[in-house]
Amino acid sequence: MQIANNILETIGNTPLVKLNKITSAIPATVLAKVETFNPGNSIKDRMALKMIEEAEKSGELKPGGTIIEGTSGNTGMGLAIAAVIKGYKCIFTSTDKQSKEKFDALRALGAEVIVCPTDVDPEDPRSYYSVSSRLAKEVPNAWKPNQYDNLANSQAHYESTGPEIWEQTEGKITHLVVGVGTGGTICGTGKYLKEKNPNIKLIGIDSYGSIFKKYHETGVFDKSEIYPYVTEGIGEDFLPKNVDFSLIDHFEKVTDKDAALYTRKIALDEGIFVGNSAGAAIAGLLQVKDMFKPDDVVVVIFHDHGIRYMGKMFNPAWMQKMGYLPTEGLTAADLIQANLLQKVVTIDSQTSISETSKILIENDFSQIPVSRDERIVGTISEDQLFEIITTTPEKKEEAIEDYILPALPFVDPTASVSDINEMLKENKHGVLVRDFKTQITYIITKHDVIKATA
Repeated sequence: MQIANNILETIGNTPLVKLNKITSAIPATVLAKVETFNPGNSIKDRMALKMIEEAEKSGELKPGGTIIEGTSGNTGMGLAIAAVIKGYKCIFTSTDKQSKEKFDALRALGAEVIVCPTDVDPEDPRSYYSVSSRLAKEVPNAWKPNQYDNLANSQAHYESTGPEIWEQTEGKITHLVVGVGTGGTICGTGKYLKEKNPNIKLIGIDSYGSIFKKYHETGVFDKSEIYPYVTEGIGEDFLPKNVDFSLIDHFEKVTDKDAALYTRKIALDEGIFVGNSAGAAIAGLLQVKDMFKPDDVVVVIFHDHGIRYMGKMFNPAWMQKMGYLPTEGLTAADLIQANLLQKVVTIDSQTSISETSKILIENDFSQIPVSRDERIVGTISEDQLFEIITTTPEKKEEAIEDYILPALPFVDPTASVSDINEMLKENKHGVLVRDFKTQITYIITKHDVIKATA
């Protein structure tokens, strides 16, 4: 009888599927490595199990221990499944930009989930990195896998994903296309493939708002590249040890809108129901289609399942609100072209409350985005400043750092003014719009909408 002794034995050996309609503009053969066939419905099952096994061997993870990790959801799922079989507890920290479905799935497997703000530096004590590190020190018998810097992550793909792709393509693969987050998938798989054939090219898919592409091309860690983005599972605002930039041949940035649209298009064109990073990978692949020749064999990784994005990419109302679907009437882009919007002005988080008040008064601002190291990390309003100055005037020379609200939401330039109006009802301070062509960020307030539509 062909029986797996437990669910962990079913990890790996996922199918390679030829793409047809969605990649018809590409002259090469394009194959998708569909990782939704893993028990946790994502490629992260591979490295989650490997990290646990290595920690068990080293003694870092002891019987009955608690696994504590910062995760966008998929790694947590792999760890939680392994924990069920092996008898561990799990506590996961994640960011508020991740889909609710991911958190619900983790809780269904018995894990505790702590949601942290997205728009803070990794070193900030509120970040999901920092919170997981703190808990790992405080909780008895705890172990933190640290998927970003734990090289067992890359090793898992070197031992499984790479050999599978090589065998499935009979060594004919010429390009590997992967969304880059922790870096484990592209670098572990790519290392194995390049050892087999050094001519194989690795193409990493990055997101606007992430630092990977510029760092790869210039060696400069530019914090001004960092700002909140929607695409899940790819890009970072720091350099994980699993990202070996010397292995990767090219990075391609993809907009949130294109990643979302192609996530939906994969399902409609190919009948493959996959997640946000797969949409980004296909969008990036099509952007570099001129790289490929008819005899090339391109493998693209489809990391996870579409069921985790039902509240986002597969929710028409959410897509409409974000400006990703066709809209009628005025758009944010129209307001930019008509010079009706101001370029965003920020204030450093170390500015005093009194100085911030003066800046708002001099510029007739009702609020202003707050930056730290050139990165937008929050906002502060005249209402907050009024409250502080009138009730606790002794604090007016303190820095605004401890008083800022979450950063204003970003919308795509194609978002309609009517949809922006709805967002302004939810967030009275404003929304931000990023023009990717000029790399300029604009702010839209209720006053701007009134001025544009009067």
